[in-house]
Amino acid sequence: MPAVAVLLPAEEWTARAAAHDARVERWTAPHRERRRRGQTHPVLDFLFTYYSEAPNRLRRWHPGPGVGLAPSPAGPAPHAAWRWYATDGDGTVGLDVAAYLAERADTVRFVRDLLAATASRPAATGCFGLHEWAMVYRAGERRHAVPLRLGQEGTDAVVEAAQIRCTHYDAFRFFTPDAVGLNRLRPTRETQLALEQPGCLHATMDLYKWAYKLSPAVPGELLADCFALAVEVRELDMRASPYDLRDRGYVPVLVETAEGKAEYVAAQRGFAVRGAELRARLIEVCDSLLG
Repeated sequence: MPAVAVLLPAEEWTARAAAHDARVERWTAPHRERRRRGQTHPVLDFLFTYYSEAPNRLRRWHPGPGVGLAPSPAGPAPHAAWRWYATDGDGTVGLDVAAYLAERADTVRFVRDLLAATASRPAATGCFGLHEWAMVYRAGERRHAVPLRLGQEGTDAVVEAAQIRCTHYDAFRFFTPDAVGLNRLRPTRETQLALEQPGCLHATMDLYKWAYKLSPAVPGELLADCFALAVEVRELDMRASPYDLRDRGYVPVLVETAEGKAEYVAAQRGFAVRGAELRARLIEVCDSLLG
């Protein structure tokens, strides 16, 4: 059994686990119901498809490294049966950090290096969310079955009149072939450490990805915080996109106008501040794991 710095009594960890489940059910329950009905959602499905964590795994609460879960009257915590957990002779369950690192150390180091590199840079806020526009520029088909707010010609005109400044590879790789040459940068997987910056909406959403990639070492509260922020960021991402989502209840951010650009940048800066706090907490988890 690994060393435990903090021992949680059963009444505390069961309450925290229940609170976590109730919190994320706000998003996972509607997603499961849409999936049961064969329905899609152009905004929120992204959080369960592009981000591949299964809803049932998102609902699992984890205590994080160095935290032991005391047994309840019913026996050890259910974590005892989960991967990378160990149980001592008294029934206390905790993350087996050594076993976890034996398989996941390279991932922990990569995530820590990427998060630290991103945190070291100032937030760039001059992209105005035009990555989504570049993904449909001169496109014969669209990624979502949703009409374009300005039509194809109007959308193309916005892209051609702008300076595209996307720093995020996983957004850039979805640009249409005609839009690739319009971007001022050429992000690649190899340059990710050098280019990712905290003003990028996708880098902020990706905090959720890195949190679940580190699972089960990330405390459930931190994972849920990252997911909740990703939901808000995704909504802005699509409100500022060329898609017309008003019938879904999303008021557009008109980034083709000066007022819309200002609205987008203000929200982007707010997300960068909130993302910085979550990024620091994730770095702390990595440092705790790596000693």
